[in-house]
Amino acid sequence: MRQDQTPTDESHPEEDLPSQGRFRSQFHKEWVWFDGFLRASLLNCFKWGIHLCIVLAGFYTFVWWMARDRVYHDVKDVPVRYAAVVLGCVKKVGGYDNIFFKTRIEAAKKLYDEEKVQYIIVSGDNSHNGYDEPTDMKAALVAKGVPAAKIYCDYAGFRTLDSVLRARKVFGQPDFIVVSQHFHNERAVYIARRYGMDDVVGYDAADAEAGWMIKMYARELLSRVMAVLDVEILQTKPKFLGKKIEISEKTPPVDAQPVK
Repeated sequence: MRQDQTPTDESHPEEDLPSQGRFRSQFHKEWVWFDGFLRASLLNCFKWGIHLCIVLAGFYTFVWWMARDRVYHDVKDVPVRYAAVVLGCVKKVGGYDNIFFKTRIEAAKKLYDEEKVQYIIVSGDNSHNGYDEPTDMKAALVAKGVPAAKIYCDYAGFRTLDSVLRARKVFGQPDFIVVSQHFHNERAVYIARRYGMDDVVGYDAADAEAGWMIKMYARELLSRVMAVLDVEILQTKPKFLGKKIEISEKTPPVDAQPVK
C-alpha cells in the first residue's frame, strides 16, 4: 500500500458530529428560552399574587376600621335602640340545624329580654317558594317567647346591603342594632356608616366551630371586596323598596298572630 493512501472507513462517524452538535445547540437554546419563560411566568404570578393579597387585606382592614368600636360582644355594653335587625340565614343545612341561625335567634332574644330593643326586624330572602328566611326566624323567636306583635318581617333582605338600607328606607329606622356573627356585623355596620347611618351598631351572635368559621372568614374576604365596590364605586341600591312600614304599637305587623 502506498504511504499517501489512507484506509477507508465506510461508517465515517466523524461526518455525523456536525449534525449532532447542531441538534444539541438547538435543544440548548430552546431549553434556555423555556427556562427563562417559566421563571418569568412564575415570577409574574408571584407578583400578582402578592398584589392580590395586599388588595384583599386592604379591603378587609378598611371595613374593620370603619366598624371598630361599634360592634359589641357583651349585651350589657350594647346601647339602647328602638329596633334590632336580625340578618337572615337558612334554618337548616343539609338536614341539620344551622348553628348560625340558632345563635342569631338567641342573640336577638337576649337583646329583647335585656330591654335593649322594643322591636325586632327579621330580614332575609324569600325570593322563591319553599325558601323563607324571615318566617323561619320569626317562628323561632316566637317559640322563645318574643311576642309576634314585636317582630316585623322584611322579605326582601336578599343581601346585607338590602337589609341595612331597607331598615332605614322602608322601616324608618335611622339607628338600630344589627344581629349576626362578628365578621358579618362589621360589614353591615360599615355599609350603614357609609350610607349616613352612624348610630347603627352590631351585637355579636356566638360563632360556630372553628372549621366552619375558617370557611366563613374565607368567604368574607370576597364579600368585603364586593361590599366596598357596591358602596364606594357602584353605589348600589336595594333591589326592592316598596311601601313604607311604620314600627309601633299602632301599626302591628300584618302577621302579628303567633306563628305555628
